[in-house]
Amino acid sequence: INVKVTAGAKKEVVTYLSETAFEISVKEKAERNQANVRVRELVAQALGVSVQSVQIVTGHHQPSKILFVRNQD
Repeated sequence: INVKVTAGAKKEVVTYLSETAFEISVKEKAERNQANVRVRELVAQALGVSVQSVQIVTGHHQPSKILFVRNQD
């Protein structure tokens, strides 16, 4: 899943662009992994999976990220 993140926003917004793309604004700052943790939580919530099923593959330090979501069978 491709995700474009805006950290330090005034309010949280999750915009579903397609099956494989989201735009997400989070209140947390891009410090000490805070924004990444919240992004994983919001994607998990949107897809109805656990947070442990969502993994950031690339883009840990950039606004554009690629996430992998593991199936829960």
